[in-house]
Amino acid sequence: MSSPLANRVDPSGAIQAVAARGTLMGNRGGRIHLPADPATGAGPRLGRRRWASRQWICCVLEFRDRRRQVMGPGYTELFFLDEATALAAGHRPCFECRRAEALAFAGAWAEGHALPAPPRAPEMDRLLHAQRLGPRARGPAGSLPESVMVMLEGVPALIRAGAARPWGWQGYAAPRPLPPGEVEILTPPAILRTLAAGYRPRLHPTAS
Repeated sequence: MSSPLANRVDPSGAIQAVAARGTLMGNRGGRIHLPADPATGAGPRLGRRRWASRQWICCVLEFRDRRRQVMGPGYTELFFLDEATALAAGHRPCFECRRAEALAFAGAWAEGHALPAPPRAPEMDRLLHAQRLGPRARGPAGSLPESVMVMLEGVPALIRAGAARPWGWQGYAAPRPLPPGEVEILTPPAILRTLAAGYRPRLHPTAS
């Protein structure tokens, strides 16, 4: 049995090799893997880079009957448990395969940032990339909007219905009370504002 590919993303943005695929895919603006080498028998694997450009997107698994060779000659396909995971890792909805959701995201972004009009993708990507590279924010857990991801006792957790749902590769665990103090916030500040303005991401069934 072959080993799982290193193309699964956790809420911190780290890319891991696990068997669980998740419910959404995406990429980081191009190819960041080394393709299989028939001469040596080496399979596809990550290179040194963890992104190819600032365009980090989150896509559906199937779109217009397209078929791709995962970690083949094109961009590096990445997989997420759900959209809350992708957003925490700094990805935004794709304007091609998820156009309606991407427009809703841009509209909520504009509202959350008090902009006169929804921003274009490159504008959002510039801010998001700066925040991905910067330090993470902290804040009171009880003040955070739905679907934000935080660290709770060393484990990522989803803020959901006034509780914290610990994250895992297969789904979310049972809800736990929110801690009274501050927590480390994994979701970038710009996306936190977008969630606070009403954007509702696709969640894994175990979040219900």
